[in-house]
Amino acid sequence: MELRHLRYFVAVAEELSFTRAARRLRIGQPPLSLQIKALEAELGLLLFERSKRRVALTAAGERFLLSARQILADAERAADEARRAARGEVGELRIGFTSSLPFTSLLPEVIRAYRGAYRQVTLTLVEMFTADQIDALMAGRLEIGFLRHTGQNAPPELELRPIRRDPLRLAIHSRHRLARERSVSFAQLREEEFITYPASAGTGLRLPLRQLALSAGFEPRVVQEASEAATQIGLVAAGLGVAVIPSPLECIRVPGVRYLPLRDPGAQVTLTVATRREPPSPLLAGFLATLKKQIEAASAARLTESPSRTNDRRRHRRGGKDPRPGPHA
Repeated sequence: MELRHLRYFVAVAEELSFTRAARRLRIGQPPLSLQIKALEAELGLLLFERSKRRVALTAAGERFLLSARQILADAERAADEARRAARGEVGELRIGFTSSLPFTSLLPEVIRAYRGAYRQVTLTLVEMFTADQIDALMAGRLEIGFLRHTGQNAPPELELRPIRRDPLRLAIHSRHRLARERSVSFAQLREEEFITYPASAGTGLRLPLRQLALSAGFEPRVVQEASEAATQIGLVAAGLGVAVIPSPLECIRVPGVRYLPLRDPGAQVTLTVATRREPPSPLLAGFLATLKKQIEAASAARLTESPSRTNDRRRHRRGGKDPRPGPHA
């Protein structure tokens, strides 16, 4: 039994006329009659009562009509699901992200735009350290990762693409000797005790910290390790040291903590998109296209923004003034 036999049967059952059904199906009446007879022979029963004046469904035909319609509807639904899957419109996309990403506008904007275009796709977002994201990508547990990575020693099976660079900030206690500075250089931090991520986290922040310190002529003295940036900032508030964090995290306001820009060249960290080095699935291709559009739109907005508007916003945030920031800013 083939789907076309069911379509022929449903057409005759709904028209109760072989002539009208043949016209509806755009086939000849004799072939249609032969196909219905073949279906009845396969089932071993009569589906229609035929006479010169009328065609009517038998009791068996009425029951078969209900099932035939359901089978055809299910087949169409399955075909539609397959077509949408091929277009990347259904399924599950698993995304890893670093802890600082939600504090930027990038992730919320990309997710909002993608969900608006692909409403039937289930997004599973998981906050993970860089090392864990790399392992999950390699094992196929993630399709895409947003991570902090320099690109050095990356697995050859992964493709890493930088998408933005964030300045680094020094989190410092408000009573620290440098707290009233507008910005600092690493040369001023030679005697400081640092709080940072554990090496096992695989984050791309330990390496810039060490490189900046070595460029200033010293080896950083790490006294505390914490897996969460908020914990590091809390330890700074407790007076246990200073921390170097990406600028998006300076929105975390903790009493007694200030964030200072770093003047050193290279005082920035790269946000990277990682995927497996293979043709992307339709789901992933759709997400990457959305991400590209959002990045291009953000870049265009920055280029068209005038310096005067930037200065106006800064003055507005400072209440119309441009004072020297106090120790609790």
